[in-house]
Amino acid sequence: MNYRNPVPTVDIIIELIDRPHRPIVLIERHNPPFGWAIPGGFVDYGESVETAAQREALEETGLRVELIEQFQVYSEPNRDRRKHTLSIVFLATATGEPQAGDDAKDIGIFESWRVPENLCFDHDKILLDYWRFRHYGIRPRLG
Repeated sequence: MNYRNPVPTVDIIIELIDRPHRPIVLIERHNPPFGWAIPGGFVDYGESVETAAQREALEETGLRVELIEQFQVYSEPNRDRRKHTLSIVFLATATGEPQAGDDAKDIGIFESWRVPENLCFDHDKILLDYWRFRHYGIRPRLG
């Protein structure tokens, strides 16, 4: 049998806790789809999602992160035009100076009021949910 299942991914919203306003780290993608994105990637076979999140954060930003919590799962079938993925989004903290690595063309540090408009995937929705939670304590609704 040939099963077609969504592919698991992780995204990590990294707050830099050694800076005022706890800005987040975004990467500018080197590969399609182009634009800015929350650091993340595919979960490798035999790897937990927590390990994948820490690995992807380190590979793409050079930061060793502390995972704080699983924030939300995003699984709309069209969230990634390449294939059906589902993303487990983590909230994490880090200190230090991020460096673009892996498939990151560039890296940026952003406060909520100056996030770039050309975000990939469904990262605009994810970040809107995150900011609503971060500033007002309102969790995203399911469905």
